[in-house]
Amino acid sequence: MKAVTWQGKRKVSTETVPDPTIQQPTDAIIEVTSTAICGSDLHLYEVLGPYMNAGDILGHEAMGIVREVGSGVTNLSPGDRVVIPFNVACGHCWMCTNGLMSQCETTQVREKNTGAAMLGYSELYGSVPGGQAEYLRVPHADFGAMKVPADGPDEQYLFLSDILPTAWQGVEYANVPDGGTLAVFGLGPVGQFAARVGMHRGYQVIAVEPEADRRAMAERHGVKTIPWSDDVVEQIRDETYGRGPDGVVDAVGMESHSAPVGRTMQNLAGLLPDKLAQKATETIGVDGLTALKTAIEVVRRGGTVSISGVYGGVKDPMNMLQMFDKQLNLRMGQANVRRWTDTLMPLVSDPSDPLSTQDMTTHRGGLEDAADLYRAFQQKEDGCIKVVLKPRGA
Repeated sequence: MKAVTWQGKRKVSTETVPDPTIQQPTDAIIEVTSTAICGSDLHLYEVLGPYMNAGDILGHEAMGIVREVGSGVTNLSPGDRVVIPFNVACGHCWMCTNGLMSQCETTQVREKNTGAAMLGYSELYGSVPGGQAEYLRVPHADFGAMKVPADGPDEQYLFLSDILPTAWQGVEYANVPDGGTLAVFGLGPVGQFAARVGMHRGYQVIAVEPEADRRAMAERHGVKTIPWSDDVVEQIRDETYGRGPDGVVDAVGMESHSAPVGRTMQNLAGLLPDKLAQKATETIGVDGLTALKTAIEVVRRGGTVSISGVYGGVKDPMNMLQMFDKQLNLRMGQANVRRWTDTLMPLVSDPSDPLSTQDMTTHRGGLEDAADLYRAFQQKEDGCIKVVLKPRGA
């Protein structure tokens, strides 16, 4: 089969690789009909390369048609249309039954001291082959694979794999009261959905984003946007009676381009041999924290900062005095995708499309276009906000 593979820093290529096979009774094999490039994939493309191996299959946002199931899978049949969560979770351990699928005790990658395994996401999360391919092996498919209606375009359902539940959880964690104000930092795909979720819930939503095309997309859905500037805190306070928003979603994370020192440290670590680079990342790694620090500064006293953007540094300096003085709440973590399925499925199935799932994708292509589309996404070229790949063509 054809698959998008990691080959080095800022280098991916589409290669012919062996087809996946059933390895465990709870596995399923799906033929992938749509798969997306996620902002988190850019971490592998850029700063988390030391945890990748040449030939690793990328991608953790996929959906398709079931072609084969293991003997232990009783709720799926060949021909079912399914969306696959990026978490590999068993559904029956203590963590899963308590809604923490991203911490699944069955698939935790204990040798790296990380949470549940993820599709297509490096040694840190189990080196499980990903979904940017013609076929995908789905571990624990009896729990993970989410059946969706046979009709409707893929992009009506595809984003249930990651960015929509990530955004929903981010807003849920932000703990905004009814009629309150939500600020969203960063209008990539997760930030776009977080802003729309906030609007759907009836909040005042203010989003901060330096890129004009991303602001324009959010504005189509009624979101007030503000370009990044040195006085962004004052601008948001002017919109919130001088005290700041009730909750802030940081949807930026380590990909911040407004934090050159953190970016330089990440790049220097990436130049070392893999094992040394891993050690550097794990012991001296520093993220760009401009967005997070600004979120902490702008949120009202007693408010909540919800972190959806991925951070990986272990020596990040934080203003503990300010955080303590303001009596802040911090919520963060990988999305527990299946926790939100029952809430989100009716919304994405609604013909009125209340979260506008079909106004997200800006670029489409085949697997053979992946290298160019990764670059465009990473460089924010040509208004690139969300990329969907079609392994079998449009």
